Amino acid sequence: MDKIQRGLNLTTLLITAGFLFLFGRLAWLQIVEHDTIGSRSSSIRRIRVQAPRGHFIDRKGLTVLENRPLYTLKIIPSELREPAIPYLAYLLEMPEQELREKIGDAREYSRFAASTIYRDLNELAVARISENLWQLPGVIIEIEDKRKYSDLFRGTHLFGYLRNVNREQLDTLAEKGYTPSDKIGFSGIERSYEEQLRGEKGARFELVNPLGMLVGNYDDGKSDIAPVKGNDLYLTIDAGLQQLAENLLRDTGKSGAVVAIDPADGGILALCSEPDFDLDILNGTTRKKEWAEIALSPQKPLFNRAVQAVYPPGSTYKMILGIAGLEEGIIKPDDTIFCTGGWKFGGRTFRCHGGHAHGSVNLRKAIIESCNIYFYNMMLKVGLDTWSEYGRMFGFGHESGIDLPGERRGLLPSVEYYNKRYGRNRWTKGYLISLSIGQGELGVTPLQLANYTATLANEGRLHEPHLVKGYRDTRTGIYVPIEHESRALPISKQTFGIIKKAMQGVVDEKAGTGNLAQVPGVTVAGKTGTAQNPHGQDHAWFICFAPVENPKIAIAVLVENAGYGGSISAPIAREMIDYYLNGPKKTPQQTGPGKTGNKADSTKASPVMEPPVTTGNSAPQDSTGASAPKDLNE
Repeated sequence: MDKIQRGLNLTTLLITAGFLFLFGRLAWLQIVEHDTIGSRSSSIRRIRVQAPRGHFIDRKGLTVLENRPLYTLKIIPSELREPAIPYLAYLLEMPEQELREKIGDAREYSRFAASTIYRDLNELAVARISENLWQLPGVIIEIEDKRKYSDLFRGTHLFGYLRNVNREQLDTLAEKGYTPSDKIGFSGIERSYEEQLRGEKGARFELVNPLGMLVGNYDDGKSDIAPVKGNDLYLTIDAGLQQLAENLLRDTGKSGAVVAIDPADGGILALCSEPDFDLDILNGTTRKKEWAEIALSPQKPLFNRAVQAVYPPGSTYKMILGIAGLEEGIIKPDDTIFCTGGWKFGGRTFRCHGGHAHGSVNLRKAIIESCNIYFYNMMLKVGLDTWSEYGRMFGFGHESGIDLPGERRGLLPSVEYYNKRYGRNRWTKGYLISLSIGQGELGVTPLQLANYTATLANEGRLHEPHLVKGYRDTRTGIYVPIEHESRALPISKQTFGIIKKAMQGVVDEKAGTGNLAQVPGVTVAGKTGTAQNPHGQDHAWFICFAPVENPKIAIAVLVENAGYGGSISAPIAREMIDYYLNGPKKTPQQTGPGKTGNKADSTKASPVMEPPVTTGNSAPQDSTGASAPKDLNE
């Protein structure tokens, strides 16, 4: 019995000694060797580092879009502790439920990858969170980039904007390295050149302890992979001309579009659509209230009227008919008709614009004074098939290929079109009357009309219009040009010469309809036009190029609900030509986008896609089945 008791005492003693040893060792490790053990048990965490996007540089070498710092908050779901979530929401001044939803999305994507929760933290929020990171395991503050837009102009529909990659996009973009934290070009150049602009992500390796707290950089940063900045794009845009175009169009107080093109190569010199909006609203963290105002506005500021809005071109299209008549030998330049101010066809009287009687009219006079009756007669001789063929030559009825998303092709009626719409032998020649003066079902975009004007200017070279002429490869530093298509039209130089002289008369001669486009010392060729609008006042067109002897710029101006193109659209084109060919006037300069009244000195520069707008180009039908032209005033 004593032996048993002694054995139990010894066992108790040994167990107690063992526990004392283990307790002492634990205390030693926890208190004395805490730092050493902590570092030994640290794990390595990889953080993806976003690459800065490429810059935009205008044709004169001015940087018109670059980057600026943006503070981003990321979380690693596996390391974020539940008690920290309400406190983090408090520090962010974000509803807790909204934060939990974002964390849930991040956890669903990956429990171990860093996901962006909040972009564009202000300095106060950064300071507040930084001071409390020790209580917020799995929370990271990163310095990334957001866009810094030009101080000269907005470029809303030109530049476009970025949006977060959504779940649907991830199905196809994950293999390219995109994550839910990434932004991607959603519209404009940002979208068209996403592959060039995005760059390549880098990586940073960090040591963290078992609690998810940052211990320090792994390997003193030697293993980090630097991100590669996106390629810089070289634009064809002239920053000063772009600002001027935006200001002049905005000054009208109406919606519209302006497109200017270099006839030599198809490079876009200026492209704007009104109304527009401030891209900073969608930069970094989207300001929800302002975004809602943009998205729900009845004026549709998200809609790029320059490439997406389709209008009848009115009399600006008459030169197509003139070219077809000359090239097919149907008319000669000196052939005349007698205009009495009215013309009967199919039991209806069609009138010239304003009811004016132009007397004896040849092609040149018909273009200068915009005689409708001359073109009514010619259309019946040329025919629909030939008229459509020449329209297609100039790019109407299909996309131009511009490097902007969402371009519409417009509508170029043909025999096939009318047979399909109305039935074979169920439409008459009366439909051709409206088409002859650019009305009826014919529909074009401002971009198409500008490119057509450029092709008239260069006498038959149809270029693919473009905004980007090349890029600088960030890795090599080498400039890489981008090739754009170009083709010669099978039309004689003699025909173009006749048309160009007539268009010059539109501006120069007293009887011309485009006198307000005159620029002292510069020969300007142009054409006014009116687009019928059954919902209100007609839309005002003006197209032109200059100088006639060596064209450097071609322009199309469209102002909605303005009536007469010669009075409101022509002066816009005049100011743009004067600026581009003669330079800015020495007047007080405007320094910010949206400023009006003066030209800018360009040397001082440092959403969901909307459905197409139908402008309504139908008019009451006459007894012949034609869409009856109105009594138009050019």
